[in-house]
Amino acid sequence: MTNTADKPAYTCNDYRIEMILLSLAQRLNKPGLSEAEKQEITAEIKQVKAEMGME
Repeated sequence: MTNTADKPAYTCNDYRIEMILLSLAQRLNKPGLSEAEKQEITAEIKQVKAEMGME
């Protein structure tokens, strides 16, 4: 059995951030994006990850 007291609670905000990152990753993989759009999306991904302490 796993002790859940050792893990931080998974919140709605955590889920929301995951969905934002997933959406950005999907947009990044869309065909036909210009280089400027790719750079903008990549910067946005880095910003969200930095805010969450993931990078």
